[in-house]
Amino acid sequence: MKIVINTCFGGFGLSYIACDEIIRRGGTDDDLWDISRTNPILVAMVEEDSELYSGNFAQLKVVEIPDDVEWEISDYDGQEHIAEKHRRWY
Repeated sequence: MKIVINTCFGGFGLSYIACDEIIRRGGTDDDLWDISRTNPILVAMVEEDSELYSGNFAQLKVVEIPDDVEWEISDYDGQEHIAEKHRRWY
């Protein structure tokens, strides 16, 4: 499974060019700021040109994990990583 994450401080974000391109390629025109990180169009775009499609304060990257892993995106000040889900109590 391929997942798009942000690898720098600041947080996930798409450039305006990316938003236009997702729509042009037939992707969602819903809330692009809440797009699925596994969206195949988004994944393909980031693999093609991460710099062009990353937002002003983002550096997008595709991470590949095994298909059978239950995962979640964790972050510290916007810098993200994929973590395997597990139980938590607070």
